[in-house]
Amino acid sequence: MTGYNDNVEMQIIQVLDKIRPFIQRDGGDCRLVKYEEGVVYIKFYGACVGCAIIDTTLYDGIESILKEEIPEVVKVVNVDAIEEQEFDIENN
Repeated sequence: MTGYNDNVEMQIIQVLDKIRPFIQRDGGDCRLVKYEEGVVYIKFYGACVGCAIIDTTLYDGIESILKEEIPEVVKVVNVDAIEEQEFDIENN
């Protein structure tokens, strides 16, 4: 099953790599934290942190595109909205 998740994670990263330049243009960034059971966990950086329209970016943008391009994706979650400690996120 790990190989399957690795394949889906690679697809997610490829889609995020297409989206990220638009987010970076406004001073923000995002990256995949993990993919688990249809849920994509995303971490935001820079201008995205505390942005008033982050939910629009997340749900109407990122989630919509990921669900359209990768049928296995059922939901996208902003890890800033939950406890980051659960995910052992490295600050790079």
